[in-house]
Amino acid sequence: MEKIKYLYGASGHCKVIIDVLRSNNDLINCILDDFPKAEEILGIPVLKASLFKPSLSDLIIVSIGDNLLRKKVVSKITISFFLAIHKTAIISVNSEIGKGSVVMAGVIINSSVKIGSHCIINSGAVIEHDCKIHDFCHISPNATLAGNVSLGEGTHVGLGACVIQGVKIGKWVTIGAGSVIIKNVPDFATVVGNPGKIIKYKEVDE
Repeated sequence: MEKIKYLYGASGHCKVIIDVLRSNNDLINCILDDFPKAEEILGIPVLKASLFKPSLSDLIIVSIGDNLLRKKVVSKITISFFLAIHKTAIISVNSEIGKGSVVMAGVIINSSVKIGSHCIINSGAVIEHDCKIHDFCHISPNATLAGNVSLGEGTHVGLGACVIQGVKIGKWVTIGAGSVIIKNVPDFATVVGNPGKIIKYKEVDE
């Protein structure tokens, strides 16, 4: 019996995940949201999450772009998560990707990469060999991680940013769009520019 699949979060990010799933002829039963603003998205019904109880045998992805909010919603869900990978993504058979993560169109993931759960690997991103990406990270469109880069939980790498080989980036870090990261980055830092410089730290952690 085929399991019923859901998305949680009726946003623009949700639309991209729908396209990912449809690229593989994968069907979504409905979209759940805490505060629905529409009755449907791309032909899929949107239901208020508090009024809907999926079966424990069903599957879900949290389709929320904000890393911290995604983590909070995941902590409330009692059914299992599934993985969504666009059919155009190129992924080494020697790499691992956790449940609840999504891999968008045109992504390249090379050998021995380990990606955690509930991550977003966005359109055209390149992740080179031996990178380790922890849970709830977001690699933005056209960002590139060179070999053996490590990202801590909840880190967001912005549009078109580049991280050179061997760099270790802490948890809940924000890398600005177009930045070039050439040295390690501590937890909770916000880094921008070429070369990347820390401009502030988050006042409140996860």
